[in-house]
Amino acid sequence: MTKPKIWLSSPHMCGKEFEYVKDAFDTNWIAPLGPHVDGFEKDLCNFTQSENAAALSAGTAAIHLALILLDVKAGDEVICQSFTFSASANPIVYQGATPIFVDSEEETWNMCPIQLRKAIEDRISKGKKPKAIIPVHLYGMPAKMNEILAIANEFGIPIIEDAAEGLGSKINEKACGTFGNLGVLSFNGNKIITTSGGGALISNNEEYINKARFLATQARDSAPHYQHSQIGYNYRMSNVCAAIGRGQMTVLQDRVNQRRMNFELYNQHLSGISGITFISEPAGYYSNRWLSTILVNPLHTNGITREDIRIALEKENIESRPLWKPMHMQPIFKQYPYYGNNVSEKLFEQGLCLPSGSNLTKAEHQLVVKTVKNILSK
Repeated sequence: MTKPKIWLSSPHMCGKEFEYVKDAFDTNWIAPLGPHVDGFEKDLCNFTQSENAAALSAGTAAIHLALILLDVKAGDEVICQSFTFSASANPIVYQGATPIFVDSEEETWNMCPIQLRKAIEDRISKGKKPKAIIPVHLYGMPAKMNEILAIANEFGIPIIEDAAEGLGSKINEKACGTFGNLGVLSFNGNKIITTSGGGALISNNEEYINKARFLATQARDSAPHYQHSQIGYNYRMSNVCAAIGRGQMTVLQDRVNQRRMNFELYNQHLSGISGITFISEPAGYYSNRWLSTILVNPLHTNGITREDIRIALEKENIESRPLWKPMHMQPIFKQYPYYGNNVSEKLFEQGLCLPSGSNLTKAEHQLVVKTVKNILSK
């Protein structure tokens, strides 16, 4: 008999989503855009305290539009965090630009300010000042934005803040996604909240968001006929997807609280085991704990690796996942410049994401902990 599946991070509906979706059907507003898109954008602004938001088809679309808004073109260079999902880097290549990868620091696992400065100074010395910087709030842990911002301002380089995994995370009560010139959110099925698929671009710069909306609706000029003076994209969110998002927004903080509780329980039951470590919040930082992660050092676990634990969980039909493989190690990106001390390589080698959904039951959580403890006791 197949054991019930325990997912890494599955969608979690609250019930209110159907009310908004039903309204979309009852009013026959099924086409792209509509009142729920407007409402969802307002909800996002209210939650993040950003002044403007554009609801889009994906977080990747948001990064792509942000690059266009910052006039990134073929031949330009864009600094990108190496330890991330490929969606952070792919849009750079969409534009024909070159990604310049920067390593992480050990405290937050995000872009290292020291390596960032080295990268900028070296690229400038080679006659290529970067057009933008893309730091990421990995697994919900805020990056060192104050240090990154100071460096970016010193060199006059704008920031696209990838908060796809960081909705609900904060630094000194300021929402992640609102530190940079442009912020990126994601509502993929495995995120804190979902619209089944979707994303958003947020900014205090109204002109940026107005231009993003224009480009995301195929850059259609104001005319009674279809006229286009620029290349556009089909990147706008539909009214139905936004309706799901509006329902999800009503429980967003609850979802963050539940994920943080998952982390606390894992930390409580596993942190005392030799060779198992967790990432802590620096002072003033508040992580949404999108995914609970552990580092497994085989030198202190009698040779047990993160892969041994992953396979043991898989045998129990429990989904887990290694930490992101750094972009500079990916076959498609390995030819691009990289600045770092291989911190992200070590994190990839030792790191594992544990089931972290806000709908994870107590029994499921206990089974995950039991399985991890069993393999480590061998």
